[in-house]
Amino acid sequence: MTSQTTANTPTPDQIRRAPKVLLHDHLDGGLRPGTVVDLAREAGYSGLPQSDPDKLGLWFREAADSGSLERYLETFSHTVGVMQTRDALVRVAAECAEDLAADGVVYAEVRYAPEQHLEGGLTLEEVVEAVNEGFRQGERRAREDGNRIRVGALLTAMRHAARSLEIAELANRYRDLGVVGFDIAGAEAGHPPTRHLDAFEYLKRENNHFTIHAGEAFGLPSIWQAIQWCGADRLGHGVRIIDDIQVHDDGSVELGRLASYVRDKRIPLELCPSSNLQTGAAASYAEHPIGLLRRLYFRVTVNTDNRLMSHTSMSREFEHLVETFGYTLDDMQWFSVNAMKSAFIPFDERLAMINDVIKPGYAELKSEWLFRRAAATSGSVTEEG
Repeated sequence: MTSQTTANTPTPDQIRRAPKVLLHDHLDGGLRPGTVVDLAREAGYSGLPQSDPDKLGLWFREAADSGSLERYLETFSHTVGVMQTRDALVRVAAECAEDLAADGVVYAEVRYAPEQHLEGGLTLEEVVEAVNEGFRQGERRAREDGNRIRVGALLTAMRHAARSLEIAELANRYRDLGVVGFDIAGAEAGHPPTRHLDAFEYLKRENNHFTIHAGEAFGLPSIWQAIQWCGADRLGHGVRIIDDIQVHDDGSVELGRLASYVRDKRIPLELCPSSNLQTGAAASYAEHPIGLLRRLYFRVTVNTDNRLMSHTSMSREFEHLVETFGYTLDDMQWFSVNAMKSAFIPFDERLAMINDVIKPGYAELKSEWLFRRAAATSGSVTEEG
């Protein structure tokens, strides 16, 4: 349920300055259009549909706005196509960290598939090391600009390929060197997560963390397999859990067994509202399941998915939610704390981020309204006097 204190409804500037936590963001889905053009020129990549950065950015948004997950995924051929060298990966990762920090993100887990960046002759290890180097560069540049961010990498295996165990082992080798977990992604239909059980069993034996793209374009069976067969710590998207929730005419709500289990076990949902609209998982922000799931106290988090394709940021996502559902700073804090609780870094570090960064940041923003109100009240009294 949203806060009853409507006075702390955030302004766009406050939304941007609020400390935000991002768990679901694809490295190859967040490039700056100008960077895509630069890297294509340097690599001799001739496949871009536009060479002007502004026109290219518009093309990505329109191509992704198809209502089809498969068509949406096709846009990545161009971004991945220009991310095949060490220097390109370092640059893209550094700019990612800088852009997120400038948007008020204080902690982010950014995912990518190392197996998609080998066409230029890099090894899997060289890909991981280049991206990690870029994230560290971006963190340093952000600090120089007065912003703070910590970025962890999630290594993704493609669910239509057969390298998931190899990528899981790679994630485990680099788990203390900037990689915080594992993921599988790609079209869900016809590629169930159970095909990758050996990777998930390996990670569980190694006490490592993983999330699974499930319940985005495919329904409850995908979510059920991800949790009950594979043992996912989090659900990438998971928006189709709404299919197991019935809202009656009198407003009462009935949860099915799977939805109840997800809520009872506090399994985090990595919801990506703008992306879900593009892929047809929801018809509008008002109809997006995040409103009901938040009211029912699921472990809901807000995410960007692909900032380039969706022309979005964490601030834009929250602006849409504030406008649609009347969310306040209290709600934003709730989402951000949910996400930080669900991160794949150690508990004491998560707790420090919540208590020393997130809560103080929102307290400061909420106090701004109190001072504005006091100033306004004082002014009216003076005029009357």
